[in-house]
Amino acid sequence: MKIFLLLVMLAIAAYAADSMAEPVPSWIKSTTGLWVSGEIDDSAFVNAIQHLVANGIIAVSEPAEHSQSDSVVPDWVKTVAELWVADDLADDDFLNAVQYMIGAGIIVLAPGPDDTHDVKDKDVHDTNPQTEKFQDDLAACSEIKKAYKRIECENAVKDEMLAYQYRSSAQRIDVGPVTYYWHGIDSEGNGLEISSSGQALLSIRMFAENTSPERVSLNCTSPQICNYDVTDGSRHFKYSGMDFTNGQIVLDPGQSREFNILFGPNIGYGGTEFVYDPAKEYYFRISESYGRAQVPLELGTGP
Repeated sequence: MKIFLLLVMLAIAAYAADSMAEPVPSWIKSTTGLWVSGEIDDSAFVNAIQHLVANGIIAVSEPAEHSQSDSVVPDWVKTVAELWVADDLADDDFLNAVQYMIGAGIIVLAPGPDDTHDVKDKDVHDTNPQTEKFQDDLAACSEIKKAYKRIECENAVKDEMLAYQYRSSAQRIDVGPVTYYWHGIDSEGNGLEISSSGQALLSIRMFAENTSPERVSLNCTSPQICNYDVTDGSRHFKYSGMDFTNGQIVLDPGQSREFNILFGPNIGYGGTEFVYDPAKEYYFRISESYGRAQVPLELGTGP
């Protein structure tokens, strides 16, 4: 197995020519850890990989022909992922590995509307002048020859598209200088599922926009010290994974950012295991120094 993995990594090194544009969100590693330990299935892991591709963190071309089932990831891929989760493999090496696996058809990404884990890379299908402008801007980006400049241009336009989609259709929550938007529990990136081991997994995806003339920070440094959690009125549940960079999301005036938080197994550091009871009502809590809010999750009777 070690010789095989070495050959794979050598192939990966030869395959990956471009450096990765952005760091890996920490929630990706948390999700991968849950997959390695068997808490979530292959499709949930592949959804996380789709997020990396959709956001330009992994650049891939069309995958090779393959006979691999779309719902099954080979066992040896889990071995590579386990090395990364244990910090025995650097982020860039893991990304290069995934890039190679996708290109070789070993990891198969779902086609069609679910091809992206992120709202901001979905097409805007209406034809009003604003969305037509987005499409024109993306077309202009595609003419840029230098890859990193083209990706920067496309990401800037997609960020504008994402903000427009949230403002147009999501629930608005005003908390001091920050406006939060949320599409609801059954939208992309939001949901409740029960793993094969019986662990409840709650995914929350929100969008935050700084509407003030001053810089604002969203703060979550550890499960114990985090201004975002879930409550059922009597118990407060801390996260299992999130994508706050270095414990903060810093927003300059007018800047916005989408963020993800996962509630599930207790990962330590003051964390808690998320427990779901269909008889209870759950709320996502925002407890920043600049303001507080409780957002009803409306989990219903569960999956």
